[in-house]
Amino acid sequence: MKKTTEKISIIIRTKNEERWIEQCLKKIFDQNYDNFEVIIVDNNSKDNTVQKAKKFPVKIIKINKFLPGKAINLGIKKSKGKIIVCLSAHCIPINNSWLKKITYALKDSKVAGIYGRQKPLSYSSDFDKRDLFNLFGPEKRIQKKDTFFHNANSAFKKKLWSKIPFDEKTKHIEDRIWGNEVINRGYKIIYEPDAAVYHWHGINQDMEPSRCKRIVNILESLNQDFKSNILENEINPNCVAIIPLRGETLQIDNKLSLLEITMSQLKKSKLIKDIYLATDNKKSKKIAIDANIKVPFLRPKYLSDTFIDIKSILTFFLDRLEKKKTIDIVVVATENFPLRNYNIFDKMINKLIKNNLDTVIACKEEKGSIFIKKENKLNKINDGEVPFNLRSQDAFTSRIGIAYVARASSLRKEGNLFSSRLGYHYIDNNIEMTEVNNKNLSKYIKEVIKITHSNNK
Repeated sequence: MKKTTEKISIIIRTKNEERWIEQCLKKIFDQNYDNFEVIIVDNNSKDNTVQKAKKFPVKIIKINKFLPGKAINLGIKKSKGKIIVCLSAHCIPINNSWLKKITYALKDSKVAGIYGRQKPLSYSSDFDKRDLFNLFGPEKRIQKKDTFFHNANSAFKKKLWSKIPFDEKTKHIEDRIWGNEVINRGYKIIYEPDAAVYHWHGINQDMEPSRCKRIVNILESLNQDFKSNILENEINPNCVAIIPLRGETLQIDNKLSLLEITMSQLKKSKLIKDIYLATDNKKSKKIAIDANIKVPFLRPKYLSDTFIDIKSILTFFLDRLEKKKTIDIVVVATENFPLRNYNIFDKMINKLIKNNLDTVIACKEEKGSIFIKKENKLNKINDGEVPFNLRSQDAFTSRIGIAYVARASSLRKEGNLFSSRLGYHYIDNNIEMTEVNNKNLSKYIKEVIKITHSNNK
């Protein structure tokens, strides 16, 4: 009998979907629309996905170097239908009218694509349930500006796809990129809640942060509507630097001290408004005042005991300084790291603001083994003997003295210096992390410091 309906090609991308593929295909072949073909684009499944798919009259295509848009494009190139439907292998149509509902509005020449509702299952995580409920509601939408589109459950015309194929280079959200393109060309996108499927894991891939970051980067590159801006009061924060120093500064020669080098580095910052010296020593105070660095008071003797931690010093000074003016961001640097790159401070401040962090620390990756000594026993804490490119974890060391940036609000709270919203500034040059003190202030080190300081003037 001659088919009276347009042929639909259903493209399903698979990789190790044996748990779902049979249920998915059974629901497809139970549809009340029979003029369709199913094309499986399989990404080297190692389980029984392909064997189970072969129970049904489907065409199976292999793809080796998988990318989401590339896989869809490959399936469409092998298709015969004028209408294309994309369905995830773990999406199960809820009823036998799904195929009609997902494609009917394509009769309108101004409609680029349709995407349907996605409902969670009882054993979907609460995160996934929340996201699916919020994003795929019961009300139909006609999108003229909204570029959202989702290929887990979608349909579009092959003729339009031939003009606007899916991006074959992106690793994520090829559907959103396509949606942005068709909206920019004046087409509409329709969300059809009656074309519903069950989607057990939702759309956010187990809340994976690195994947989320990559997706946000793609979205922000599409157009100005996706740009995220910094709040106005974050553009010009009151940022101060504090240099903790106990006793006299270390002298390089008669004309130069480590304190003077540190003050010079901080002065190069475009974001630090005031620099304060937290010292208990009158000679160090005079050096600072001569350099136009503020020393509003000497550090109390009890804050110079060897058992006093740096947070106690910072919170004490912050409390005193804020009696006159509220401080937003605090930068900490000690004189013991004279070989640091002076631009480290502004880089860390910008990272704190841009990423809405509480704290940013400077750290260096350790490629060798790291041990902790406890009760005269060494305990290894990283896989230093494993080749670097094969390690399952990375190890980093950090020193507050080289550079530390924090919101004043987080320092006011009780607790440690490393808040939950913690960011990292990675230092590649080991020389910058060189710590200088009385024990290693050799003639050679002095010469290196003088040369470096001279070059940075």
